[in-house]
Amino acid sequence: MFLRRQRQLENESSISMIANEPSPYDPIKYTDAPDWQLTNCCSDEEIIFLSLMFGYLLANFFLWNTALLKPMKLIAVFVHEMSHATACWITGGKVLGIEVFGNEGGVTKYQGGVRGCIIPAGYLGCSFWGAVFVTLSGDRTASLISACLFLFALAISLCFAPNRIMVFLSLGFMVLTMGFIFLDRFVFEPLLQYLTLYYGVFIGSFSVYE
Repeated sequence: MFLRRQRQLENESSISMIANEPSPYDPIKYTDAPDWQLTNCCSDEEIIFLSLMFGYLLANFFLWNTALLKPMKLIAVFVHEMSHATACWITGGKVLGIEVFGNEGGVTKYQGGVRGCIIPAGYLGCSFWGAVFVTLSGDRTASLISACLFLFALAISLCFAPNRIMVFLSLGFMVLTMGFIFLDRFVFEPLLQYLTLYYGVFIGSFSVYE
């Protein structure tokens, strides 16, 4: 009698435990609704990323018209002109020259291609590549890939009749970016990610401010 009662209590206990376990189809636990309370935010890496991005935006805003940002403005002009050139190549045209001037202007000389795609590609390209740099800066390998793409674009530009400023600009940023790659590999690990994040934030800001 006692053993039967004990077994009955054990069965009832196991049934109640099963009943209290969340169902895999429980809409409260397994819902796809947005987490507006941000219960999973934020890790240390996310806080650093957001803080740097916000700090870069503030620095760009207050220093925009100073000589300190002149090289970055010129490299943003390069990205603008390279986007024109890329659209020209994609639409079957031929690029004759890529130039950047000291007054923060630039020109892409080309033949053929689809003009309706080439003309708006400058600012659209700045927005796109700015977003790419920001996105890829979140990972060490991805930031290395974005840096290598940037170096490749700088090297390619030297093959299309660049003016003197374009040559110095390309060589200078190639040395800077390769230096950060070296330091990131052997000295301080996230350094290249910080650089690619700044590239992305500045190029994206340029497409809005200018």
